[in-house]
Amino acid sequence: MADELRKALVRAGHQAEIVTLPFRFTPLSSVVATMRQWQDQDWVSWDSGSVDVVIAIRFPAFHLRHPHKLVWLTHQHRPVYDLWNTPYGLSGDEQGCNALRDEIIEADTQALKVASKIYTISENVSQRLLRFNQVSSKVIYHPPPLAEAFSPGDLGPFIFCPGRLESLKRQDLLIRAMLHVPEPVIACIVGEGSQLVKLWALVENLGLKNRVRFYGHVDHETLRQLYSNCLAVFFGPHDEDYGYITLEAMLSAKPVVTCQDSGGPLEFVQHDQTGYVVAPDPEAIAGAFTQLVNDLPRARRMGEDALAHYHSLSISWDHVVQTLIGL
Repeated sequence: MADELRKALVRAGHQAEIVTLPFRFTPLSSVVATMRQWQDQDWVSWDSGSVDVVIAIRFPAFHLRHPHKLVWLTHQHRPVYDLWNTPYGLSGDEQGCNALRDEIIEADTQALKVASKIYTISENVSQRLLRFNQVSSKVIYHPPPLAEAFSPGDLGPFIFCPGRLESLKRQDLLIRAMLHVPEPVIACIVGEGSQLVKLWALVENLGLKNRVRFYGHVDHETLRQLYSNCLAVFFGPHDEDYGYITLEAMLSAKPVVTCQDSGGPLEFVQHDQTGYVVAPDPEAIAGAFTQLVNDLPRARRMGEDALAHYHSLSISWDHVVQTLIGL
């Protein structure tokens, strides 16, 4: 996202650079130390000249100080916000976590309120800002990487599930759903991550080695072909910020099956029109895919409607730059 934003700014005639600082989740003191690093840097002038505008896109970068600080937020430090006291975040029962949470939320609120403008990448992120920090913001959608490369293809007998193999992404829901999806449809899972061994074990324990395939990391052309030729895409994370997978599926004219608590995808998937929004339950997920398997013409129409819906949203980097910079 940062790289594509820089390229778009340069195309529009601006000089732009990406600046990052190291970030560590542990020990807890490292989180606060990194916030202060951003605060302590001089962002107004460098050896190359004055800095007209800074655009902060995630925590803790928005803690920097500049008279023209724009925020286009991907997400905050989620372990102390929406993931707090869930299996995916920090807990108030852990030593030092309550104090850390209070310090981060208070500091975030102050850093955000002094920004010139605040945007986010999705309604879901904007709602979190309002809920936890009482800060209003506007949404700017942006295209997924290499958006122009995706294209519609045939409806193959497989469900495609790309993404990082982490507990938050919930690929296990699809694996369990495959017990109820009609044969010969299989699930193709692409990606790497810490949950790979557990997901392999789950497939073996359920006797699904012939119904679920793991591809690991693939190049972009293989990724494009899998999107293009699948029956549908499963993307059922827990409270996703935005979700390129949804947009990539839409650009490939494929219906998306997502979950009622999946966050960002719900801003794009129109239930029973461009895909299905179901409970985060394997049988409910399987039911959605069974409908697609049993009515391929409808599956194709839903994919075509998804592609049309994407184009109706006018998602482009030109729009992003115009909205952020206004020049």
